Amino acid sequence: MPRSYSLERKTSETEIKITIDIDGSGENKISTGIPFFDHMLALFALHGFFNLFIDAKGDLEVDSHHTVEDVGIVLGTAINKALGQRKHIRRYGHAVVPMDEALTEVTVDFSNRPFLVYNLPEASFNDYKFNIHIAKEFFYAFSVNARINLHINGIYGENEHHIVESVFKSLGRAVDQATLFDERILSYQSTKGII
Repeated sequence: MPRSYSLERKTSETEIKITIDIDGSGENKISTGIPFFDHMLALFALHGFFNLFIDAKGDLEVDSHHTVEDVGIVLGTAINKALGQRKHIRRYGHAVVPMDEALTEVTVDFSNRPFLVYNLPEASFNDYKFNIHIAKEFFYAFSVNARINLHINGIYGENEHHIVESVFKSLGRAVDQATLFDERILSYQSTKGII
């Protein structure tokens, strides 16, 4: 059964179209109007082996917050829908990825109990449209709508570009690991019998 989903969301602030295929090859085409954010989402797709297509238009003349947050909402929802009942998946994923001087670890649990832990070192970066603080809005919206427990811990780093890049690469790898099928799991990886 294909694990893909397409979703559109339109508000007075943003208009977003997303298609994701969980079992892809990393193919992606992403346009949000925020070039650095596009690059980060492409890294997420590549390192997670997701086919990901995003077309987002937002009120960037106001600021980038609405676009970044709403992409997180739609992408998280699309992943949640693509996974269906989440049967036979490994559920947990963990990745540690370096980017030059930065090292970040991301851990996910596809538990249907959303939560975000976000610990990144302070660093200087001149991109006012996308930085560590705006990125947090994406990760919060993503975790809530994907219905995952998401822990992001920057172990160290000085360059904010490198820190954020290591987060998105780690997230892609952790989500890929958690969503893989495991034939030993007869239904759910839970003593409750459901996740």
